[in-house]
Amino acid sequence: MGDVISTNLDEGKREMITARTSAVMAEFGRFYEQQYAVALFNSVRYEIEGGGNTQTQLLHRKDPLKNKSIFSGSLFQYLEESKKWRSRFLYVGDSYNISLFESKAAHDRGLHSKGVINCAGYRALTSMEEYLGLLNNSLSDTKAKAASAPFLKCPTQFPIILWHPYARHHYFCVMTEKEQKKWHAVFQDCVRHSNNGLSEECKVATPAFTDALRLYRQAKGHYGTWDMMCGNQAQILANLVMESLHPELKNLIVPRLKGKLQQRQRDWMLISDAVYRQVLSQTKTQHEALAQVCEVECPRLDSALRTDMDQIITSKEHVSGKIRALVLPRVEQLVRSKVQPYIHSILEALMEPTSRGFSEVRDILFRELVEVSKNTMNDSSKEKLVEHMDKISMLAFHPVKMQSCYEKMEALNLEGLQQRCDVSSPSVFIQRAQILMRQQMDNAVHTFEQLVRQSLDGHSGEDLCKTIQRCQDRVLKKYDYDSSTVRKKFFREALLQIIIPYMLKQLSPSCSPDLPKFKELIFEDFSRFILVENIFEELVLQSVSKDIMMTVKEAAVQRRHNLYRDSMVLTSSDPNLHLLGEDTIDWAGQFGGVKGEKQGGEVTNRKRKQIVSMIQLDGMPLPYESCLEVPGVDGIPEENEGQIEQDVETEKPVNPMQHVPIEKEPGSPDSIKEIRDLINPVLEVVEKDSSQLTNGTLPLEEGDEVKHITTITEMVPRESPNKVDGELDSLQIEQEEEQCTSPSAIESAIQQIEIAIQEDPSEHLSEGAIDSDGEFPQTSSNSSPLHHDDSGFQSPANENVEEVEAQPITGDEVVDTEQVMLTLVEGVKSSIDLDAKASCDASEEKSEVETTADGCLL
Repeated sequence: MGDVISTNLDEGKREMITARTSAVMAEFGRFYEQQYAVALFNSVRYEIEGGGNTQTQLLHRKDPLKNKSIFSGSLFQYLEESKKWRSRFLYVGDSYNISLFESKAAHDRGLHSKGVINCAGYRALTSMEEYLGLLNNSLSDTKAKAASAPFLKCPTQFPIILWHPYARHHYFCVMTEKEQKKWHAVFQDCVRHSNNGLSEECKVATPAFTDALRLYRQAKGHYGTWDMMCGNQAQILANLVMESLHPELKNLIVPRLKGKLQQRQRDWMLISDAVYRQVLSQTKTQHEALAQVCEVECPRLDSALRTDMDQIITSKEHVSGKIRALVLPRVEQLVRSKVQPYIHSILEALMEPTSRGFSEVRDILFRELVEVSKNTMNDSSKEKLVEHMDKISMLAFHPVKMQSCYEKMEALNLEGLQQRCDVSSPSVFIQRAQILMRQQMDNAVHTFEQLVRQSLDGHSGEDLCKTIQRCQDRVLKKYDYDSSTVRKKFFREALLQIIIPYMLKQLSPSCSPDLPKFKELIFEDFSRFILVENIFEELVLQSVSKDIMMTVKEAAVQRRHNLYRDSMVLTSSDPNLHLLGEDTIDWAGQFGGVKGEKQGGEVTNRKRKQIVSMIQLDGMPLPYESCLEVPGVDGIPEENEGQIEQDVETEKPVNPMQHVPIEKEPGSPDSIKEIRDLINPVLEVVEKDSSQLTNGTLPLEEGDEVKHITTITEMVPRESPNKVDGELDSLQIEQEEEQCTSPSAIESAIQQIEIAIQEDPSEHLSEGAIDSDGEFPQTSSNSSPLHHDDSGFQSPANENVEEVEAQPITGDEVVDTEQVMLTLVEGVKSSIDLDAKASCDASEEKSEVETTADGCLL
């Protein structure tokens, strides 16, 4: 490897690379110093004049990933040095950099990592075919055939490849598809976070850098978006240098490479990575020096601005009026003919996937909050609530849970605009929308946490459940408003990013030659803060901003994508809410009793909680397990199989509209227990399974025949509950005194028996008898465990029960069921003939009570 690099990158080529990088940085530095003064002027002017931003409803936290890590686990990595696959332990911290360790033990001992991967500019691939396509496109001179094999073979069917146009590629593989999906989601999140752009907190340095970069590329004839504006300033500048240097070096070096096609591809990647590392080191050093020079000069410029701000503003407005009179007719003509007809179609292409993505964010948020509410209904203790809140707090940074939201945005298609408006690729807009989805999810979860903590003290039981549901409804309303505001802002910015470069490209040839003459109208003392190029671009932006605003407003009025109208301005309904803290709530530490030892203000002896849970491969040997278990936030299911199963017998269903438990109507098998309790309130029946009766048999459907009537107090579960003609297991019967003294209950029971045997009593009696061996009769073929007869009398008869008058039931007594049934039938027929209001004499009533108590009651 070293010979290939040293041979093709000799001292002469390295000096050429250094000179080219210095030239690019010098030219960029001139743009940066100019734009730094302009950005400082705009910042100070905004500070003095003030400006109103939209009032957000959701709260924002500053450091959500404090004491958190994203993911860690073991997988296989291909090592370029040895050309072999080796097991490696990867750790993804809160910076989203991927650290590689020899083993998990090396990481736990705090040893130095074998390497760190910054994912800025990378793409995460999951197939060798896709990787080969990108590789062949980057090496057009050595384009491989469609059937040619890559220079490395993956030992499994589940590769994960990190591809970069200039830097070194990284190859990994796992054992299962489930692992591949999880690792791919994590790698994509690392790429997305690294490509997010520069920090918006730097009100001067960041606008100066982006404007200088744009003006530099426009001077080279490159308008439109740039998909390699990834990473920090040094990485972006390295990509800027490689944009022109890389093709030149490829033409010089690739024809001189020897060997087979796969070997030449491999050698060129190693050479390209060496060049990129050299350029990156140089851009980092020179950018730091450039930034330091501007920071040193910043106080003097700031003092001059605050002293002469009024004069500078007046001078700028005067020059703007002159330039507007010259270029405005051309700009308006271009807008009418080339821009306005396409704004609606561009906006529609942006709105469709973006709205689906934000809607998916809301659905996931709703499901997670409902899960917290349901769990609180089951167990309203503060400890359980803390456990659930601790899990949901990192929902926005869970790559696997958020993957479905991100995938909705992947459908963005700007194919027709890429040639017309010089849009390099839609990845810039896709990743920006995905970052906004994550921010909105985190803001909603954080607001929910603050509302719950605010209401946590002094509430318990049902009050706590109602409080959580109210917090849930309030957060969802706030999310609807904020997501609408964020989307409309994203649409406006995206339309400007697409349209403005196209307009500048069309207007620059005719307008740029006339701009230098306006510099004479600017005082020399103000020339650092007023640039005619910036004024020209501002005029172009203002000319099309009105049309863009109107188009977005029309889309909001149609309400096709759940956008609020601009007239619907919501004031802050929770003024006290914005006074709460912006830090992440440590639920386990503050409310769960888990405290770490503090030394010097830092929590020690406490490992970082991991957001994404681990994968455990059942039956897989330990050396081949990927994603080994490490201390972290576990219990967060990423897929449906990880959801907590709930007990059907004890938990009430929840109404999805009102999120309140639904009271079940009386029905089987609950109604059986209620009838039993009504007839004999002293007797307690222990049910082991709601789908079976207390004696282990399945209930009958409505209309099925009543086989037996018996009394059961308690029984041991049988070994074979589904056995039809088998022998009964031994029963354990407690000695309890049963007496039925309620005439209304007896009459109701007799009426139910009459209905059941109305068709053919003799047939029922013959079928319902149990032989002396204690076997069950043949059950009806129409009986179903899903449908029951609510009479409560369809249980099969028990053996070993004897008729004894008004005596406790013991296990040694046997009942003559056939005689009991004949007696019951005669009692039923005689009761039908009697008048409803007539009373029975004492001897008949006593006889009926004794018969029923010994033969029919449960």
